[in-house]
Amino acid sequence: MSYTSPPVVKVGAAIGSITDITAFCTNAELSEVYDSLEDTTFANTARQFEKGLGNHTASVTAYLSYEAATSLYAILSPLVGTKCVLKVNPAAGSDGATNPGFILTNTFLPSLPVINKALGEMQSITIEFQGGDYSVDTTA
Repeated sequence: MSYTSPPVVKVGAAIGSITDITAFCTNAELSEVYDSLEDTTFANTARQFEKGLGNHTASVTAYLSYEAATSLYAILSPLVGTKCVLKVNPAAGSDGATNPGFILTNTFLPSLPVINKALGEMQSITIEFQGGDYSVDTTA
């Protein structure tokens, strides 16, 4: 896999109905995050922590379009305020050990910037996903 290969970004209401939005995207970040729970005792000489609940996040920057049923607005608008699925692969192709599918299921899409225009520039928005169950698909 080339390090210059673009990632593949898909989103939808369920894993079986995710739509490829890669053509609109300029950046994608999905982070595996856990709350830290302090478990320091008198016997410790420094603070100690262990893993708490998952608090995973994702951020996608994309050009917003409205012109068709396949536009980014048409794809994302029904998902606002709901739990949905986001999947990001490092490159095109099947899931596998060298191209894992990083998945957030039941991730919440709290908002959708519907306009972000500036004179002489293409309209770019950042879409933030909150929480959800994190998994990695390496099966082909």
